[in-house]
Amino acid sequence: MSKKTKLLSRFLLRPVDFSFDELVRLLGQFGYFSIKSGKTGGSRVTFTDGRGDYLRIHKPHPRNILKLYQVDDVIESLKERGLI
Repeated sequence: MSKKTKLLSRFLLRPVDFSFDELVRLLGQFGYFSIKSGKTGGSRVTFTDGRGDYLRIHKPHPRNILKLYQVDDVIESLKERGLI
């Protein structure tokens, strides 16, 4: 099993310790990259595929671990787009 497949499998299990860095890698596998949300974007991060599709998420702080609702939101978004 490749690292990419393992990361996706782990994500779909809805782990309570999935980090934001892991999410960046995972979305990168689907062609998404982060873009700056503006001068005062703060913890808001926008991911795009470069073709007009956007995913927005708040970067968790002070820890780098995503909340379960964030994991669920990303899973739902990826399903709606037919990526998983």
